[in-house]
Amino acid sequence: LDARVKLVGLLVLLVAAGLVHRVPTLLAAYAVTLALAAASGISVTYFVRRVWLFVPIFTGVVVLPATLDAITPGDVVLDLGPAGVTRQGLFSAALVTMRVASSISLVLLVTLTTPWNRLLAALRALIVPRLFVLVIGMAYRYLFVLLGAVEDMYVARRSRTLGRERHHRAGRAYVAATAGALFGKAHALSEEVHLAMLSRGFRGDARSLDEFRVTTIDLVAAAICTAAAGVLLGADRVVP
Repeated sequence: LDARVKLVGLLVLLVAAGLVHRVPTLLAAYAVTLALAAASGISVTYFVRRVWLFVPIFTGVVVLPATLDAITPGDVVLDLGPAGVTRQGLFSAALVTMRVASSISLVLLVTLTTPWNRLLAALRALIVPRLFVLVIGMAYRYLFVLLGAVEDMYVARRSRTLGRERHHRAGRAYVAATAGALFGKAHALSEEVHLAMLSRGFRGDARSLDEFRVTTIDLVAAAICTAAAGVLLGADRVVP
């Protein structure tokens, strides 16, 4: 499929998921994303683990306090002494959690099934500011380079250390020195990369060798995404 069609379909489905107000509808949408992941050859276990690695953190920090009667008044279903958990609060927590899970699943499905360079080219084709696209592309690419530099610095220190360090002050000093050295390396690397890009004809806009062509399959996929969004919103109204 054309990456632009995927991004437009993703945006439509994200808006539809944000407008849904019933948990069963979101559960059905999440089940469909799992089926699409399995059909795309992605391990369902890996897919679920990647999604729910972030959802519990968001739920614990933001959503769980909203279940208390001090924040969401309503029918108390669990008395905790000075506070209580309300039925309305649990419904709100479940609704927000499933919205986040469904949205993350859709984004993850698109990113795992589309090459990174085609995603960036599609963003640029959809009139996303070029500075934003360039920053994302460079940050993603050179993040692994900087992580490799940090690993090399750590291995070098371990190879020159006899025994175990007993003083935490030395460890903190090493972390501070490493951060400073890494900042210097990152700055030098950015200068070298910029000069290399200029020497190869870079004039402020990244060009892609991939040529976008909208085919009949892309049009069918766009129609399916639009219909799925409509079904999602329609089912949200009829589900009791």
